Amino acid sequence: MRLTTRTNLAMRVLMFCAVNPDRTVRKHEIAEACNASENHLAQVINTLAHEDFITTLRGRAGGMKLARPPEQIGVGNVLRAFEARLPFAECFDTETNTCPLRDACLFRDALSEALEAFYGTLDRKTIADLVENNTALEAMLSLPGLQPIPICTAARAAR
Repeated sequence: MRLTTRTNLAMRVLMFCAVNPDRTVRKHEIAEACNASENHLAQVINTLAHEDFITTLRGRAGGMKLARPPEQIGVGNVLRAFEARLPFAECFDTETNTCPLRDACLFRDALSEALEAFYGTLDRKTIADLVENNTALEAMLSLPGLQPIPICTAARAAR
């Protein structure tokens, strides 16, 4: 199993925004910090905005921020937004499935079960879980001139 580049970039964008919560961040800042193409990021940012993970502002002072607190953005939901459109295997797409084993194969059932476990694990994680108390990540993603603002652990303790 392998995540698409877009999914990987989506997680980087969300973590970047979470590490810089009091600032509207710009695409070029994320591209530089995350070693990504601005053109590729534009597509990812568009999807993140469409799925209400981030809010965007156009214009000279434009950029993006998380649409809600990082503890309310589930990692499983983000991955589904980017990966669910792609069938995991040919047999998962009933319209294009040409597998001659489809009526007798139990492999699809095993894959379905594994995917449920995969997403179930990710559903227990939020963006806050990935950035909270992660000083190494904060050092890499904090914008220059700003002190990283520690993500509040009070919200996590309340869960």
